[in-house]
Amino acid sequence: MYRPNLKNIRLNMKYVRIAGIVLAVIFVLLLIGGYIAYTKREALLQRAITKAKQKAKKDYNLDLEIGSARFTGLGTVDFSDITVVPAQRDSLLSIKNFEVSIKLIPLIFGNVKLAEVTMQNGHLNLTDINHVKNFDFLFKKKKDTTDTHSKVNLSELSYNLINQVLYKIPDNLDVSNFLVSFTTDSASLRLLTRNAVNKDGQLTSTIDINNGAATWHFAGKMRASDKDIDVKLYADGKKVELPYVDKRYHLKVNFDTLSTRLSKVEQTGGETRIYGSWSAKNLAINQGRLSSSDIVFPKAGIEANVFVGSNYVSVDSSSVITMNKITAHPYIKYTLNPVKVYELKINTGWMEAQDFFDSLPAGIFDSLMGMQVAGKLNYSLNLFLNASDPDNVQFDSRLNKDEFRIIRYGNTDFSKLNSTFTYTPYEYGKPMPSRLIGPQNPYFTPLSDISPNLQYAVMTAEDPSFYNNNGFVEESFRKSLATNFKEKKFKRGGSTISMQLVKNAFLSREKTVARKAEEMLIVWMIQNGHIMTKDRMLEVYFNIIEWGRNVYGIGEASRYYFNKTPSELTIGESIYLASIVPHPKTGLYSFLPDGSLRPGLVGYFNLIGNLMAGHGRAQQDSSNYGFYTVRLKESLRKEAPADTTLADSLIKHDKEENGDDAPPVAAEPVKKPSFLQRIFGKKDTVARKEEPKIDPKARLKAEIEKLRNDEEQKELLIDTAGKTRKEIRQEKRRMRSEEKDQEKALKTAAGG
Repeated sequence: MYRPNLKNIRLNMKYVRIAGIVLAVIFVLLLIGGYIAYTKREALLQRAITKAKQKAKKDYNLDLEIGSARFTGLGTVDFSDITVVPAQRDSLLSIKNFEVSIKLIPLIFGNVKLAEVTMQNGHLNLTDINHVKNFDFLFKKKKDTTDTHSKVNLSELSYNLINQVLYKIPDNLDVSNFLVSFTTDSASLRLLTRNAVNKDGQLTSTIDINNGAATWHFAGKMRASDKDIDVKLYADGKKVELPYVDKRYHLKVNFDTLSTRLSKVEQTGGETRIYGSWSAKNLAINQGRLSSSDIVFPKAGIEANVFVGSNYVSVDSSSVITMNKITAHPYIKYTLNPVKVYELKINTGWMEAQDFFDSLPAGIFDSLMGMQVAGKLNYSLNLFLNASDPDNVQFDSRLNKDEFRIIRYGNTDFSKLNSTFTYTPYEYGKPMPSRLIGPQNPYFTPLSDISPNLQYAVMTAEDPSFYNNNGFVEESFRKSLATNFKEKKFKRGGSTISMQLVKNAFLSREKTVARKAEEMLIVWMIQNGHIMTKDRMLEVYFNIIEWGRNVYGIGEASRYYFNKTPSELTIGESIYLASIVPHPKTGLYSFLPDGSLRPGLVGYFNLIGNLMAGHGRAQQDSSNYGFYTVRLKESLRKEAPADTTLADSLIKHDKEENGDDAPPVAAEPVKKPSFLQRIFGKKDTVARKEEPKIDPKARLKAEIEKLRNDEEQKELLIDTAGKTRKEIRQEKRRMRSEEKDQEKALKTAAGG
């Protein structure tokens, strides 16, 4: 039979009594402290307000005023008539009533956790007028004499920042009539929160946009301190549009619903890991450099696992991008130090080819819409760029296929180039006279009747591996990436003959990302669908590309410049014609009035000639590969500019107009553009310094006057023999039109 140990029981009871006494003492002390704090809390509150005003004035030069502040409960403070005004700036913030409740238990441990916030009749007024911001104090760095230039640990910084922000969001929120306005010299935005309520983690809101232009709603789950957020943004009866972005950056963005979810934030292995997702329904994007029409994504989203290390930010490969029926795993990493490194990898895995084409967004691949295909596809991309060594950038992009075949074409039949077809060139969006590409056209020239000199010269200059590549030259893309990164602008392209053919035959000449993407996919289709042979592609290319103002096809070009058939072209004439392919409208500017070539082209002739000779496509020539034998036909010589400086400025202007299809052009160093400037093309408002001791306006005036005098002389010298009055008038109109073009180019080159 068990007998309790009375000694142990007496010992245990002793400890219980001691613990009870300690707790009683602590409770009494808390009561005493609480009473003292309660009786002194108004004084403590006023003292805290005074310190806050002093700190705002000293650190940020802000005038903070509070009409009244008082406790209305144990942990609740009511404020009224709050204003914040930056010195010599527009008023920044005003709030009529603001009530905040603080949780007491976290406060005991030194953490401020808001329990409830009620705010009525407020206005956050942001202005940026005449380059003066009333919020620029946010960007001023405070001096820190203890700074030892130690590197910031991004992982620690991000984790602490996220925790602080989320922890400060109240569990319960009630906001009514709070206006946020943003005004600049060219745009304005007004968001009036009529009501926003977060009750027990359920958020509802009604926001008026620009005085009734739209009504937005944020709704969903908002438990910020638990890092559990699932909120949707939508509008009443219409799409959500971002009006300020449209006016400020000419970027149109709208969607039916935008969803955002934050599910977890943790710190492990020296990384801060953020798990969330973002998605949009019927997302439409339109920006001039992206596309001339809306790019529409019916379903787009990303489940992003963002990892932040001590010196990098990355999107982990466990993330998933969704675009309609396509899913892909991205890996993105940006390393900040000791040098900046950019890494990007994308892999879709094998998918049904039809799903791929069905998922292409409208507004980019319109010519492919409705296409029916079979087989499987797998896209992969790998990019690695070290900012300290951009010339060794790694780049690999490929779309692999398995039993891929085309069943039916979509909006455009790419096989039409295999037979006679009608080609309509476009200039600045306007159609030019159509040409029939086939034997019925007297200017059409079969590949066998085009001088090998010209074939080899053009391929050497434009696409040396034409017969061996699959439509793309990755080395060319790689060099373009390196050049564009170093120059901080899109300066060099990587177009092959196949890409130029597709651009001319099927697409507009607009210089947009969408057009380039469509061009590349069509080239892939032609190559991998075996739609055309290489010989036929080259034949069509020579017969449709532009060689001068309203001069299309080599049949017209050879007669226009030299009064010869394409089969009669010499190596010198061929190298000249190859030189104007990237900027054909400047063809006549390469000549002097006596019909000979400008001396500055000798280097180009030797470059192309030596390359041709090195590949066995020409004889080694020490006399500059026919440079001195090239003669423009006599009837055109009067149109060649006599002033070499004028010719150079016109050629440079045309190259800049051609953008990424033109070879690199030396440029003056300019102010480094911002990230948004590089994307959206915002012009730098800082004027460049003019060349010393030269009056640009006077020089421009003299050049225009000389140009007009030359044109008057040309009109007097028009050969009227055998021409009707109508033909003479047409010749004069043509010459005057070219004079206007040259005058416009002069003004553009001079910055006018």
